[in-house]
Amino acid sequence: MRLLTRLLDHAWPVMVVDSTAPSYWLNWRFLLCAVWIVVAMVFSAFLIWRHEGRRESGDGSIGDQNEAAGGLYYDEVWGTCWKSIHQIWLLAYRLLAFSVLFALLLTDLIIGGAGKYYFYTEWTFTLVTIYFGLGCSLSVQGFLRCRHEVEPDRNSYISADAEHGSYVPPQLGEHEDMPSQTGNSNCCGEANCRTDASTWGYIMQIVFQMSAGAVMLTDSVFWLVLYPSLIARGYRLSFLIVSKHSVNGILLLGDAILNRLRFPFFRMAYFVLWTCTFVIFQWIIHACVSIWWPYPFMDLSSPYAPLWYLGIGLLSLVCYGLCFFIFRAKRSYLSR
Repeated sequence: MRLLTRLLDHAWPVMVVDSTAPSYWLNWRFLLCAVWIVVAMVFSAFLIWRHEGRRESGDGSIGDQNEAAGGLYYDEVWGTCWKSIHQIWLLAYRLLAFSVLFALLLTDLIIGGAGKYYFYTEWTFTLVTIYFGLGCSLSVQGFLRCRHEVEPDRNSYISADAEHGSYVPPQLGEHEDMPSQTGNSNCCGEANCRTDASTWGYIMQIVFQMSAGAVMLTDSVFWLVLYPSLIARGYRLSFLIVSKHSVNGILLLGDAILNRLRFPFFRMAYFVLWTCTFVIFQWIIHACVSIWWPYPFMDLSSPYAPLWYLGIGLLSLVCYGLCFFIFRAKRSYLSR
């Protein structure tokens, strides 16, 4: 911990170097960091083009689209992966999570202002809030659509019995599997008539995967890298700081346990582009204005800067890999 603190102190000196000076950027440290960022973005763009493009350029059949790496069914957007848990509970969970996150985000912005978006943490927290907002909207839409499809099936079933003079008032639990008796008329999760997810469904899935990687990276960097240095300096954490580096991760993990979303590994590309965009955003700001860096390891005046950028990049891969492993473990457990 002492070694880490010394490295952070060296990487985050008092603002004595003018970041607007050409010499700050025209050196081997920035060149090496820039090469890594460009390579990461180009490779990510290639993955998106290869896999998302393949899904869009298929022959149009639903089966082929969803056999692709990034395929998604409509009922997977709002349904739960547990047979014993109704989708209404996922909807309630997403509504609660969105309310909590939105309240924390709004409070943070009222206290700190729009300048809070100078930090990657605020970007991530906003992204997670957007995910739960989309999740609430699509869960409500899916629940209402499923209810609309199931009710006509029950009414037609009862009407048919009444016409033949064989109607008996339904008993408790009698029509639990009514949709399966009505053939293809109900498509709420039936394997023989599942529909492809809408564009908003795919957007929600992408935002979810971006959020998972960004939250894991943000919380890991804060608690493993920044927190030791802050404690060594005698810094006391506020309630909002602790919440922004814990609550979003906990709520997202709960949603991951409940939902039926897929987690294709290639969509790490969106997370990489998201993170690289923040880095470029910071470079542009510091090229125009000489101010302190939001995170010590981003300061390009430090001789350790290339190592820090490489280390954070590798940590991003590990963080997303852990998210992917969690989903694979859940899928393996459910397939038993």
